[in-house]
Amino acid sequence: MNDSYFPDAKEGIDVSVYHCGIEQCQPGHSYGPAIRDHFLIHYILDGCGRFFIDGNEYYLHKNQGFLICPNIVTYYEADSQNPWTYTWVGFNGVKAEQYLKYAGLDRFDPIFTYDKGSFVAQCFSRMMDARQLKRGDTVRLQGLLYIFLSELIESGEPKAWNSKSPTELYIRKAMQYIQANYSQHMSINELAAYIGLNRSYFSALFKQYIHLSPQEFIVRFRMDKACELMSNAELSISDISRSVGYDDPLNFSKIFKKIKGVSPYQYRKGVMTKS
Repeated sequence: MNDSYFPDAKEGIDVSVYHCGIEQCQPGHSYGPAIRDHFLIHYILDGCGRFFIDGNEYYLHKNQGFLICPNIVTYYEADSQNPWTYTWVGFNGVKAEQYLKYAGLDRFDPIFTYDKGSFVAQCFSRMMDARQLKRGDTVRLQGLLYIFLSELIESGEPKAWNSKSPTELYIRKAMQYIQANYSQHMSINELAAYIGLNRSYFSALFKQYIHLSPQEFIVRFRMDKACELMSNAELSISDISRSVGYDDPLNFSKIFKKIKGVSPYQYRKGVMTKS
C-alpha cells in the first residue's frame, strides 16, 4: 500500500516539501538503483529492510531512518520476512543541506535513530493530514518539515561544515573528482595526486572509510551510472559504454555482468519491460 502526496512546492525558500507519503511494503519490495534531484528522508514505523549507498549496506529497523541526498545512487529493499512500513518526506531548499548537517546527517552518515517516543511519527502523520487542507497545505507542510528537522537537530549529533576531519575532507574531494570525471579515463595515481596524497596512503584511507578500494568504487559508480542510462532508448549499449568511461563495449559488458549479474542487454530488456 502506497499513500503519497505531492504539494505545490515553492521555490526560493529555506526548505520546501516536494512530496510525502507512507508505504506498507510487500516482502522484498525494492526501489533503485536510482538517483533523486532532492533530499529524501525515510523513517521506519515497523519492520525492517536494507539501504545501500556507496558500496555500504545498512540493515535498518523500526525507529531508524535514512537520508538520500541529491544525485547519489541508492537502492533499498524491504526484508523478505518482516518487510518495513515507512513514511517519507522529500524536500529541498537553500538551507536544506545546512539543517541536515546540524542534525549530523549527510551522504557519508545517512542513518539516524529516533526512539524517544512518537514525536517524529506524529510529524509525518500530520504531514499526511495536511493534504486535506484546501488552501494552507503548502504552508502547513513547510512548518511541519521545520518541526521535524528541529527534532532531528535536537536529538542528533551536531556536525557543522567546518568540523570535518581531514580524512573526510580527502574522501569528499575524491568523490567530487570521481563524479566529475567518471566518463573519462581515470587512474588512481591521478586521483591520488588530485587529493594531494601518495597512491598507497590514499588507497588505504579510501578503503578504510568507504570499505571498497578506489578502483572498486569507480567501477561500481560507473555501472550504476550505466544503469541510469539504460532507460534511454536513443542510446545504444556502445553509447552507454562510452558515456561511463569504457571505449571497448565488450570489456564494458563483461564488467557490467560481473557487477550486476546480468548482461547490459538483459538489464535493459528488464528496464524497458517495466516502463
